[in-house]
Amino acid sequence: MHYLVTGGAGFIGSHLVEALVARGDAVTVLDDFSTGAKANLATLPVRIVRGSVTDAAAVDEALVGVDQVVHLAAAVGVRKIMEERVTGIRTNVQGSETVFAACAARRLPLFLASTSETYGKNTAVPFREDADAVLGSTSLHRWSYACSKLLDEFLALAYFHEHRLPVVVARFFNVTGPRQSPEYGMVLPRFCRAALADGALEVHGSGRQSRCFLHVADAVDAILRLLDCPAAIGEVVNIGSEEEVTIHDLAQRVIALAGRGRVHQIPYAAAFPDGGFEDMQRRVPDTGKLSRLTGWRKTRDLEATIVDALGWAAH
Repeated sequence: MHYLVTGGAGFIGSHLVEALVARGDAVTVLDDFSTGAKANLATLPVRIVRGSVTDAAAVDEALVGVDQVVHLAAAVGVRKIMEERVTGIRTNVQGSETVFAACAARRLPLFLASTSETYGKNTAVPFREDADAVLGSTSLHRWSYACSKLLDEFLALAYFHEHRLPVVVARFFNVTGPRQSPEYGMVLPRFCRAALADGALEVHGSGRQSRCFLHVADAVDAILRLLDCPAAIGEVVNIGSEEEVTIHDLAQRVIALAGRGRVHQIPYAAAFPDGGFEDMQRRVPDTGKLSRLTGWRKTRDLEATIVDALGWAAH
């Protein structure tokens, strides 16, 4: 197979590209390198098209000879979404529409990377794929990311129903590990960098908000299984870990494994002085559907994930 991976120089993208090449597939990467890095692909025999998913000409160029598309390119990270408000929405909505239309014109199967953010403030955890999206006010820009990705999902499924475009939608829950940058608010690499510098691990709010962190290798395994699963076409599927941890406890575990660092709690107003931010207390996936469809099981627990993240931060 010949795959196009949009955002293939990024965190999840580069790990996926590596895995596709390892199993003998050909890969083209479309990336504008706004957050991805060429170094992530330096040793891989891939074709690289430099450009944005919002550019139809770049998308057309990248699709030459391709059999299937994995659409990972998006504006991600709390910090980036809050600081680049128009760009974030445009990248996610216009970029996805451009990719979907090009795939539909060529009848190319499409895998769409979505996010657990789409569940919003729903409190009925663990989240099943048919759970309601409960989003906050438009006065809080933090919800624009969830809204843009929900629109991506609606559009992808509309192409499936109206144009019979083979589509799989995956909602990722806090994927983390080697190559993830701390620059855009991603919590584990941020904690790892601070701990290794014997600095303060900034915990926002009470620290009692909880998340489930999945090692990127397990996420890539899930993607590969879904790409090879005809029963997943037309479906929305969670990809995540069910091992829940509060952010305060995550900081403490990073400190314990690093052997240094300290927790420093700061209010949300100090972390995001421009306002527009709101958090949710719990985000826990039900991964039963993924397991039933593909037989997937995670292979790395939270401690192993933290150890790998610390190793990357130290290199």
